Amino acid sequence: MPMIRLFRILPRGHRIAISTLSASLLLLGLAPAESALASRDSADTAVIGKRQPLPLKVENIPFTDTQRRSQERVVQVRPGDALSLIFARQELPSSLLHEISRLKAASPLQTLHPGDQLTFRFSPQGDFTALLYPLDAARTLEIRKGETGLESRINSAELENRTRFAQAQVTSNFWNAGRAAGLNANQIMNLAGMFAWDLDFALDIRAGDHFTVLFEETYKDGFRVGTGDILAAEFVNQGRVYQAIRHDDGNYYSPDGRAMRKSFLRAPVNFSHISSNFNPRRLHPVTGKVRPHRGIDYAARTGTPVMAAGSGVVTESGYNRFNGNYVFIRHDSKYLTKYLHLHKRMVKKGQRVKQEQQIGTLGATGRVTGPHLHYEFLVNGVHKDPKTVKLPQAAKLPATELARFKPRAKQLLAQLTQISGVMLAKN
Repeated sequence: MPMIRLFRILPRGHRIAISTLSASLLLLGLAPAESALASRDSADTAVIGKRQPLPLKVENIPFTDTQRRSQERVVQVRPGDALSLIFARQELPSSLLHEISRLKAASPLQTLHPGDQLTFRFSPQGDFTALLYPLDAARTLEIRKGETGLESRINSAELENRTRFAQAQVTSNFWNAGRAAGLNANQIMNLAGMFAWDLDFALDIRAGDHFTVLFEETYKDGFRVGTGDILAAEFVNQGRVYQAIRHDDGNYYSPDGRAMRKSFLRAPVNFSHISSNFNPRRLHPVTGKVRPHRGIDYAARTGTPVMAAGSGVVTESGYNRFNGNYVFIRHDSKYLTKYLHLHKRMVKKGQRVKQEQQIGTLGATGRVTGPHLHYEFLVNGVHKDPKTVKLPQAAKLPATELARFKPRAKQLLAQLTQISGVMLAKN
């Protein structure tokens, strides 16, 4: 019998009970499970392509050092900048500047140079936390905000020195050879300075001369941060070998322990072109007559610094129509040097001067055809060629110092000889 006909013949009370029970079961079947409810709630509020917040509270999670350092600004000092101008550009309060200026350790910040870098650090909320200023390759000044105010300290990093070498042969001039060897401007000047008492780098250098240099490079955390001292060098000039080794006193000596620094420099100017060499039968450039030219002319731009070739006392500092501005220096009872045609005189009569002290600037005063320095060297009142005059012997290291110096010098010279031999073989 069909189920519907059976249901109809049941008593009325039974039919009501069955209908109620069926409706209840149907409602229970249609109700979603708990997981389905949760899924539907999420779907109702989610937007495709939009990042949803994580159910994780991060207010109390501390920032790591890397996160903190990401909140920083690196500022490069511009020409004419002062700390106050930099603070104004960074919109930092003047009260902070005043507080920093009161710190004794902050004095280097008063003499900023173009190209220097300042690093400002801030909290995630944008509040100032620290200022860093590198003092040199190894040291950094740090000023930071502490619990009771500003604190300062010097952070020092370990530096590593590595030995390198450079070598070159002169083809046009010494400067270009140094650059071709990979030396920077300071290294080239330092190399010339080591041999300045034996060689006139404006006059004596010839094509075919060659040099080898051992020097240090400074590394910080594996990165090169600068060049260190020249440890040893060899310069071969017109077949003659000159060698210099650095001692632990910071000075340079020949292999037998004699100081490279002597009583007189070979030239009172650096790297200048010479218009006329020593020639006692030279024609005067203005009159055309044969007149002794008892010295050397160094042609260069007006204003080129002129240095005292040796220590002594200024015996003359004046002007006349032939010599222009001139300075004479008496070094002792035997030696006298003269400097003529100066643009400016920077010393006075009776003044004591030191070797390499600037005494004036090169110019074109007096009877001249162009800017140059006329330099004379007199021994017992007699003019001598500054290029070839024999100069006093340099001092030698004491026996105890010499005993420490020679083993190190031998080691460095062996390296120089090996490297120099490789270069000669290539050429």
